[in-house]
Amino acid sequence: MDAGLFTEDAPGKLVPISTKYGGDWAFIPKPLPPRIDLSDLTGAVEEASLALGALDGLGRKVENANLFVRPFIRREARLGSIIEGTVVDIKDLYAYEAGQLKLPGFETDPRAAALKEVFNYVAAIEYALDQTKTPLSLRLIRELHKILMTGVRGGEAELGQFRRLQVGVRGRGTVQEAVFIPPPPPEIENCLDAFEKYLHANDNYPKLVRLAFIHYQFETIHPFRDGNGRIGRLLVIFLLVYWGLLPTPLLHLSRYFENNKEAYCDLMFEVSTKGAWREWILFFLEAIRTQAADVGRRINALDALRKDWRELIKRPRASASDVELAEALIGNPVITYKSAAVILSVKYSVARDCVNRLVELGILSQLGEIKYPKAFIADPIFEILFSE
Repeated sequence: MDAGLFTEDAPGKLVPISTKYGGDWAFIPKPLPPRIDLSDLTGAVEEASLALGALDGLGRKVENANLFVRPFIRREARLGSIIEGTVVDIKDLYAYEAGQLKLPGFETDPRAAALKEVFNYVAAIEYALDQTKTPLSLRLIRELHKILMTGVRGGEAELGQFRRLQVGVRGRGTVQEAVFIPPPPPEIENCLDAFEKYLHANDNYPKLVRLAFIHYQFETIHPFRDGNGRIGRLLVIFLLVYWGLLPTPLLHLSRYFENNKEAYCDLMFEVSTKGAWREWILFFLEAIRTQAADVGRRINALDALRKDWRELIKRPRASASDVELAEALIGNPVITYKSAAVILSVKYSVARDCVNRLVELGILSQLGEIKYPKAFIADPIFEILFSE
């Protein structure tokens, strides 16, 4: 790491370390919060808060907003994994969850290892959201890491444990070649103790600015050997709900971070090297503003689609189960007769008839030509969720 890049304004200190390649430097961040003047950031804070408030209002206004949580968690898991270099087809993810690794009609061949990584991220997010009645803790963070990394690449060592080896960030695989070197293992405990204290403390900074501090600090400490980026973004989701900024976990930032990956990494590095908090906070607030508006647009489109389907289903042969299944497609856009029976809590034959009626109406279409097991897809949902 180039120690010459770190100025006297850096919010931390450099310490010498030894590697198998020789001596180097690691960075230890100071405890949060930094002392910065936010007077020229008031407008950006207000814009992000207004966008988040509009999403909050939409979440409270639309009927059964919890229906939208499941697809947006899976959207985040896929996009958040792309940042780490894991790319899967979202339809394959739903097939994986349905117990069918490969369904007929998919254009891509799913990679089991990659799907497992994304599925683990889904499980970690859902577990975290089940814990939002209690404060965030290092214990919970370790539990989330264990869920995230079980049975996937990078999870074979120090599973659910803070690292005991030195690592580097943004290099070609070795510490010596790293652009940034986070704290050495003996310093991690002190860094994380201070981090946890800040999570439970109160200060005068707006909560959205505090989120920017927390995300930077976690990524800079880099407490795990692998999975830090996904856990760091997951903490943002957790705190948005825990702090009451959103009633449901609909806002996720991975799409913005992936679209602006170079700036995302560079701006956090510039905080470390020269204390460029203002630029990082503006970037983080813009991520919140942009993604809140994007999610709101997609929710409105899904809600309109749901209403259109209700009108389409209204006919003499329609049943309450037809409407219920159409609603459930928002969270389960790939289904089989068997999974439909589970969703509706009905007999297989009843579920089969419901699915077939939705096929007749054009709401569902069959995947491929294989007669058994038949699988069906609601393509408009994927178009709304994953179109640019």
